[in-house]
Amino acid sequence: MNPVLMDISTEIETERLRLRMPQPADGAKVNAAIKASLPELQPWLGFARSNPSVDDTETNTREAHAKFLTRESLRYLVFLKETNEFVGSTGFHNIDWTIPKFEIGYWIDSRMSGKGYMVEAVGKLTEFALTELKGKRVEIRCESTNNKSKAIPERLGYELEGILRNEDLSVDGERLTDTCVYGKI
Repeated sequence: MNPVLMDISTEIETERLRLRMPQPADGAKVNAAIKASLPELQPWLGFARSNPSVDDTETNTREAHAKFLTRESLRYLVFLKETNEFVGSTGFHNIDWTIPKFEIGYWIDSRMSGKGYMVEAVGKLTEFALTELKGKRVEIRCESTNNKSKAIPERLGYELEGILRNEDLSVDGERLTDTCVYGKI
């Protein structure tokens, strides 16, 4: 089946969170979270290296909306259910619909970290991928020195399948990095 024809939930709820597809006008709140979290995000994420403008982030969220509709990637913005405060972003990228398999990525507003929100969101997305999307494999990849990012798959029972040595360049392009590959089937 063509993935574009699949009915995929644009909103998912957990006990404390609401995950939803990006919408036009989300850029300002996402950008505010990026700016508040620059010291934590810059070592790991390319979009945070250049301190993006609100227009840059708005463009990115609109592109994510379009990619969701075409099923190229499925990004979800994470909000607290009670207050509608923005928490962070997660979702599926590097999707292979022929298997199907999904890679989950994530980042959190540093003002929201340490409360288990991203573990809750990624746990729900893992369950969603394996049950609703009939996934045969879910991966999480992160730099081997990013301990906060590694903690999430480890807490969720993902298996560390390997470490790819000298697999990528650091975000600043100055050194080779090792990538941890976690999987769940």
